[in-house]
Amino acid sequence: MNNALYNDQNILSEEIKRRCTFAIISHPDAGKTTITEKMLYLSKTIRSFGKIKPKKNTAYTQSDWMEIEKKRGISVTTSVIRFLYRDRLINLLDTPGHADFSEDTYRILTAVDCCLMVIDAAKGIEERTRKLIQVAKIQKIPIITFINKIDRNYKDLNILLNEIELELNMLSSPINYPIEYNNNLLGLYNVIDKKILLYSNNSKKKDICNNDLFNNLNIKDFSSKNNFSNMTYLKIKNFVNVIKNNFITFKRSDFLTCNITPILFGSALDNFGINFILDFLVKYAPFPQSRLSNVRKVYPDENKFSGFVFKIQANMNLKHRDRIAFLRIVSGKYFKGIKIFQVRTQKKIIVTNAVSFLANNRILLDVAYPGDIIGIYNHGTVKIGDTFTAGENLNFVGIPSFSSEIFKSVHLINPMHQKRLLKGLFQISEEGAIQVFTPLVNNNLIIGAIGPLQFDVVLERLKLEYKLELFYKEVNIFTTRWISSKNINSLNTFILHNKHLIGLDREKSLVYFAPNMINLKVIISKNKDIFFSKIKEYQSY
Repeated sequence: MNNALYNDQNILSEEIKRRCTFAIISHPDAGKTTITEKMLYLSKTIRSFGKIKPKKNTAYTQSDWMEIEKKRGISVTTSVIRFLYRDRLINLLDTPGHADFSEDTYRILTAVDCCLMVIDAAKGIEERTRKLIQVAKIQKIPIITFINKIDRNYKDLNILLNEIELELNMLSSPINYPIEYNNNLLGLYNVIDKKILLYSNNSKKKDICNNDLFNNLNIKDFSSKNNFSNMTYLKIKNFVNVIKNNFITFKRSDFLTCNITPILFGSALDNFGINFILDFLVKYAPFPQSRLSNVRKVYPDENKFSGFVFKIQANMNLKHRDRIAFLRIVSGKYFKGIKIFQVRTQKKIIVTNAVSFLANNRILLDVAYPGDIIGIYNHGTVKIGDTFTAGENLNFVGIPSFSSEIFKSVHLINPMHQKRLLKGLFQISEEGAIQVFTPLVNNNLIIGAIGPLQFDVVLERLKLEYKLELFYKEVNIFTTRWISSKNINSLNTFILHNKHLIGLDREKSLVYFAPNMINLKVIISKNKDIFFSKIKEYQSY
């Protein structure tokens, strides 16, 4: 190996070790977006906090950039945020908490190497979190657990930890633990570093006791410094001893193999304990991992570039009507002017303007490495699931599209804008949050979504981004299934006999519209040669 190649490989290895790519997942209102902002504040990426609930003349949450997010105070699309903390380059994906946007979150989990699961200390694991846990476990993604809102009344912590262990089917290993006295929160004890973070509801000023509580601090010094009585100090010391003796020791190898979940406590609103999360991530989070393709496993330290598109966002910049494809780099190095091979189209493209993100703000990139999420401009030629390589014919697998659960037909107030409606719906559906169907027997447009809030998002976005006014009508569709068959004659016969219940999705794949579950069961039992699929994997060919 010559010196140039040796140096390039060394640089690649070092850059991989600097990366940490993770997603924050939770039930709505657990504090996920607040945590994101406090991380950005602690990393000095932003200088002030946004407001979760929008008010007149106030700032909005940094990671919520769409108009509907600002109006409703919720996250409806995944934000990708890149920042530095202690010389570690962190790619954070702040996912929608609301169940109506779950498909976006499921796809995001294919692009990260670990998850931060946020739990409300008073409520424990809730329904939405439970579903996300199942997806993370299927993907074998290490899970860090943050128990939020410990400044308020919360569940018995032993019960809460048992609940987490049962749900995750893995042991819990507290990294820090709340210290209480007379029902008052005094601080957090970091089990690994033997540090105490004293509690204060002043979110901009926290005192950290950097010394070993037992060896380097005597009772008099500690008590006078923190206005504690000697008795309070002894109580804290006893409490810490109980913590040390009752929980399993954290081992990074157990965390990376999903045998344990590290537990951290804090209060995002008070910016209390968020520094412990960041410190844990930069020290213990996994480096960028390999990804499975239909040909082989691809490793991050391979010299040749590869990556896959897991998300597309239309109209991030309303002035330019642009679409951005979010690409996770799996191997190799991106550099300005790189020529990459789009496997689905079998064409090479030159990328000179890839960007990184701080929500909707973009920074032009000169280089990027495995683990990074880069944005490439898309003029309708890039799709979710697309694989890009240096020339190798392989496709990364496992990016799902799910059958919708609610359906409505779309109708314009001004029918003259049909062409613009088609463009708007297809561009929004490219993002994967909704599906658009066209029945074989008429020209109606049908939208399918996971939850009802998506329909409100579509209305608002079409009005704002495409200047369209429309309304919905109910349709007699209970669920859909993608249909296919190895026997083309059987498929054609089935289409002929059931044409009124069949349509095409945006990719021109055949879809069966089931009016009810009984109909679906009967039709499946009578047509053994036809495959009815609830999940369609995005394909890059």
